[in-house]
Amino acid sequence: MDSKLYAGNLSYDVTDQDLINIFGDYGKVTETVIPKDEETDRSRGFGFVTMSTPEEAEAAIDSLDGYDFRGKSLRVVKATRQGDTSD
Repeated sequence: MDSKLYAGNLSYDVTDQDLINIFGDYGKVTETVIPKDEETDRSRGFGFVTMSTPEEAEAAIDSLDGYDFRGKSLRVVKATRQGDTSD
């Protein structure tokens, strides 16, 4: 398993530091990316978090998928390349 995760259903005000704080409970966060809307500069409601090991990524998925954060149920899964349907 890769160490890059997709975090969906994020509140629009979630920051990189918020993701580091949440995911950091499960290991070392090496990178966070929260894509922004080009016109509004507002979060698009999802992000990517890279953990330092696949085991840490798996622990984060197991604990955070469905976790209630700021009134929204997080969706945390292994990140895949857009259009990649292989498993």
